[in-house]
Amino acid sequence: MTLNELAAQHCVPRRGAEHALDAAAVDGLLAQLPGWQRSADGKGIVKDFRFDDFHRTLGFINAVGFMANREDHHPDLEAGYGHCRLYWSTHDVGGLSLNDFICAAKVETLLAR
Repeated sequence: MTLNELAAQHCVPRRGAEHALDAAAVDGLLAQLPGWQRSADGKGIVKDFRFDDFHRTLGFINAVGFMANREDHHPDLEAGYGHCRLYWSTHDVGGLSLNDFICAAKVETLLAR
């Protein structure tokens, strides 16, 4: 599945371990997302984003927040002057689901605009 194909999808409720992706699926999807990596805890994916100033960082956070609300799937984030780190995980499956990769792909398309 390509980045654009992922970004064109929408999140659906995923609850239960049967929706957790296995290691091979995670690796395949990560290959489509430049700069994204498995988190240290292995239950999520993360990427650090850099910006020229706080204004651009805040604009990025607001755009991600709008998209996340629309998809009803929300990241953890850490931000400061000129940077933001996003962490996607699906708590209801105890790890990664397709929703995490859909949202990460949507973030990439936000930046491509």
